[in-house]
Amino acid sequence: MPCFQQQLYHSSIRLKAEFWRLDLGYTKVMKLSDDLVWRGLIKDKTFADGAWLDEPRTFYHGYDASMPSLTVGNLAALFLDKRLMDAGWKPVILMGGGTSLVGDPGGKTEERILQNTEDVAKNIAAIKDQVANLFEGESFELVNNHDWLKDLNFLDFLRDIGKHFSMSELMQREFVTERLDTGISYAEFSYSLLQGYDFWHLFKNHKTVLQVGGSDQWGNMLSGVALVRKKEGQEVQALSHPLVVDKSTGVKFGKSEVGAIWLDPKLTSPTLFYQFWMNAADDDVEEYLKIFTFLSRSEIEELLAAHRQDPGKRLAQTKLAETITKMVHGSGGGEASQIVTKFLTGNKPIDEATPDELRQIAEEIPAVSAKAGDSLIELLVNSGLAESKTEARRLLADNAIYVNGHQVNSELLAAADIDKGVALIRRGKAYKDSALIEQSK
Repeated sequence: MPCFQQQLYHSSIRLKAEFWRLDLGYTKVMKLSDDLVWRGLIKDKTFADGAWLDEPRTFYHGYDASMPSLTVGNLAALFLDKRLMDAGWKPVILMGGGTSLVGDPGGKTEERILQNTEDVAKNIAAIKDQVANLFEGESFELVNNHDWLKDLNFLDFLRDIGKHFSMSELMQREFVTERLDTGISYAEFSYSLLQGYDFWHLFKNHKTVLQVGGSDQWGNMLSGVALVRKKEGQEVQALSHPLVVDKSTGVKFGKSEVGAIWLDPKLTSPTLFYQFWMNAADDDVEEYLKIFTFLSRSEIEELLAAHRQDPGKRLAQTKLAETITKMVHGSGGGEASQIVTKFLTGNKPIDEATPDELRQIAEEIPAVSAKAGDSLIELLVNSGLAESKTEARRLLADNAIYVNGHQVNSELLAAADIDKGVALIRRGKAYKDSALIEQSK
């Protein structure tokens, strides 16, 4: 593309981004660099002046393909990509079809289980759909590093790439030092060189000058910056964003973590996804609004001010949950999640649910049949809320069982609880530990 055409293209993109921001209620258009700082989305960078980001070029962001779905941790990264795109940057989204076969050592305390080629290919197909859904209406290029890594000759790789990396420097990388006690294989140790090769390849073939990634990838990202400099005599840059961490547990929002929240509705239902955000702590909700929504600074500040006046209404969490669920699961999934959640949390009586709403509720929680006078002990066991009758009796004795939001300790289902044909039984406070009771004939 001739230089003047390229300048015209980027100018039009910037104007589009400014109008987009104004449409969302921005009272003042923030520069990309200022917006990313305000949202806390910059952890490390190789460029000194953040204003470097305000001149759009081409960037790439790589995603692991070791699982069949992305998580809310990846969602933070994808939304960062979208902010760059809206500011005029041209995106190259890289699927790690090749590197996922090796295993990324970043942020891990032990060796990954190696994936096979077929599973990785299926994972990429599923992830592509998720990315396309989130970037609907946007122009982006999606590539797979398996396409260029699979034909590498080992001797040529050592001569052309390996000779540019110092062992003393690699041994000081955080992903290596953290694994010295538990051990790291040569395969995972070499991962950094492969990621560096990716950057070099994309620089040559796609003119990418910026790599974006999570802070646990910083060492690998530096490999690419160094390799392009040594091979091409050109300066490229890297930008890392902080990993999103559950402050109550200190655990990041990742694929391998227990209780991971997936974007695939078959792995995490839209209602559970919605409820995850509704359960965000007040200490976290401001950070999540900045990272996971495209609300403007003024909108977020106004929302938080209203939230602080009456935290019990959970206005900030509700806006957060509604906005993200709609973006990930569409209007239908978001609205259904809101409706179901109202019943499961007791904000709307279960006997007011329509047949369609009861069907949706039954898709989220176990459903059992019962009638007045039936044993709650057996109901708890049959619904899976208790593993045994002994545990069921203990839960009742500990006042941990609720029927239609009311605490119970009787071992029998009361007629008043089921007289309208349906009831909800819950163990503890979490809605997901509930079951739907339908009156038996």
